[in-house]
Amino acid sequence: MDITLLGHFVAAAEAPDFARAAQALGVSRDTLSASVKQVEAELGYALFDRSAESTMLTEIGIAFLADARLELAHAAGRGSQPGAAGNSGGGSGGGKAKANKGRGRAPAVKGQPKLGKKRQSR
Repeated sequence: MDITLLGHFVAAAEAPDFARAAQALGVSRDTLSASVKQVEAELGYALFDRSAESTMLTEIGIAFLADARLELAHAAGRGSQPGAAGNSGGGSGGGKAKANKGRGRAPAVKGQPKLGKKRQSR
């Protein structure tokens, strides 16, 4: 299961409602709701009681919340260790590295004169 989906589920379960959880995550309420529905579809169980006014977990949701928290903690631990993401071999692991990454020309701004160029006279 995707770690992002688990993070969305945990945030929704811990917040008083989906709107506040979405605001805390910096996503829309629809995105958060879709993520939770995708987790429910993958598990095959309803994790939230949709008839309640506020965010209410079902019994299965409460049990899954503990597992999701453990999985997120485990994933965070893997991400902080050097070479943990299967990148312990030689090379960059993500493709060819550019020698001038982060350097180069500044982006052109519309309406501003180009640097190093003189205006054409009439």
